[in-house]
Amino acid sequence: MTEICSLSLTQAAQALQKKELSAVDAVTACLARMDATEPRIAAMLTVDREGALAAAAALDKEGPNPAKPLWGVPVTVKDALSTKGLRTTAGSRILENYTPFYDAFAVQQLREAGAVILGKNNMDEFTMGSTTENSSYQTTRNPRDVNRVPGGSSGGSAASVTAGQCFASLGTDTGGSIRQPASLCGCVGLKPTYGRVSRYGVIAYGSSLDQVGPLTRSVEDCARVLGVIAGHDQRDGTCAPRPVDDYVTALNSKPLKGARLGIPKEFFGEGLAPEVRAVCQNAMSIAQAQGAELVEVSLPHTDAAIATYYIIAMAEASSNLARFDGVRYGRRAADIKNLEDLYVRSRTEGFGQEVKRRIMLGAYVLSSGYYDAYYRKAAQVRRLIRDEYLAALDKCDALWAPVSPVPAWNVGSLTADPLQMYLMDAYTLSLNLAGLPGLSMPVGVGAESGLPVGMQLFGKAFAEGELLSLGHALEQVLPGVGAVKL
Repeated sequence: MTEICSLSLTQAAQALQKKELSAVDAVTACLARMDATEPRIAAMLTVDREGALAAAAALDKEGPNPAKPLWGVPVTVKDALSTKGLRTTAGSRILENYTPFYDAFAVQQLREAGAVILGKNNMDEFTMGSTTENSSYQTTRNPRDVNRVPGGSSGGSAASVTAGQCFASLGTDTGGSIRQPASLCGCVGLKPTYGRVSRYGVIAYGSSLDQVGPLTRSVEDCARVLGVIAGHDQRDGTCAPRPVDDYVTALNSKPLKGARLGIPKEFFGEGLAPEVRAVCQNAMSIAQAQGAELVEVSLPHTDAAIATYYIIAMAEASSNLARFDGVRYGRRAADIKNLEDLYVRSRTEGFGQEVKRRIMLGAYVLSSGYYDAYYRKAAQVRRLIRDEYLAALDKCDALWAPVSPVPAWNVGSLTADPLQMYLMDAYTLSLNLAGLPGLSMPVGVGAESGLPVGMQLFGKAFAEGELLSLGHALEQVLPGVGAVKL
C-alpha cells in the first residue's frame, strides 16, 4: 500500500487505465496513509471514507475510461471549495455544520474526469493566514518537520500531497496561498491566471484576487490537473471564455537552452535568508549551465505591494463576509434578544481573531472619508504593479524568484506578531494583484535547516503552458528535496 502512495499522479493514472491498479486499491492505500500520518500532521478536516470507497467501486465496475484523464485517482480538496453532500467549513466555526447542495466548478471538473475525492483539507479560516494556524479546528504540521508550519492558507492541501495521502489537491491562492505552502512543504503549486479557472463554488475572501489551482508532487502532475479544472464557466462572470491548452503535450515545448529568465532584483534584498539565497543562486547557476539566459529586471513597486494587497484584500473580505450574519445561513447564536444581538453574537462567536481583524480593517478603508485615501490609492498602485510585471515580461520568457524569504518556521513562533506574519507573503502577493500565473516548485534544500526551498516562475496572462514547460525542464536538472519520512 505504501508503494502505491509513492507513485506520482501520472504513474498512478497510467496504472489505473491499464488495470494494473484498481480504483479501490488506490483509494484504500491513500486512506491507510491518512490513518498513519494524520495523528502527526492533521491535514484533513473531513474524510469521506465511505463515499470515496463507494465512488471507487463504481468506477471499477464501469472499467477504465481513456476519456477521463484522472480515472480512479484519489485527490483531496481545500475546505474553501464547495462539495455536494460533504461538509464545507472554510476552516471557520461560523460554517461548522454547512453542507453544500452543489459542487464548485473545479470539483465538478475533477469528478467528471474520474477523480475520487477523499475529503477536505484543513486551512486558515476563510483563507486568512500564512501558516494554517488560523484554522478554527486544528493546526496542520509540515510533513518534513512536524514542529514547523506547512504554510498557508492551503497548508492542509500541501501537507496532504507531500505526505502521500493523495496524488493531488486543489487549493486557492489569494496572496500566495498555493505557492507558499508548496514551497515550505517541498511540492509543486500553481496559481493560474485570474479567470483561467472558475471561482464558482469557492467561498470568497478577495474576489478580485482568489484563484483555484493544483498542488502536486511534480510539474507534469500539475499540468494534468490544470488541464482538467481549467475552462470557461458561464456561472462566473470573471472566467475567461477561451479554450484550454493541452498542458501535458506542451511540457517539452520550452527547453531551458535559449530561455530568457528575468530575475527581479527586489526579490533578492535584505529580507532574504542566507540559506534561501544560497539555494536560489545554486538553482540559477544550474539553469545557466543548461543554456538559460538570466536577465536582471526591476519591479520598483514591490515594496508597496504588501500595503496595497492588504488594503484591497481586507476591503473585499469585509464585503464578502457581511453575508455571514446569523440569518441566512451559518452559525446562529442562541437565546438572542433582538436583531442587533443576533448579528453581533453570531459573528462574534463564529469568526476567529484574524478574520475579525481583517473585517474591521476592511470596513475602515471603505468607510466614508477614508475610501479615497486608502482603497482608491491602493487600486491605483495595483495598476502600476501590473504594468511593471508586463513590462518586465516583455523582455523575458518568464520571471524567476524566491517564494518565501525563509524556510518553514516553528509552529507558534509568529502568531503573536501579525505584522511579521504578513511580511512572509512579500514575494507572492504582488502576482495576485497583477492577475498573472505563477508556478512554485522546489529547487533544493537549505543547508542550515534541511528544509525545502522553492522558487516561482511568473508568466504572461494565460501562459501556463510555457510556465509548466519551463518548470518541467528545470525539474529535470535541479536538486530534489527527497521523500517524506513519516
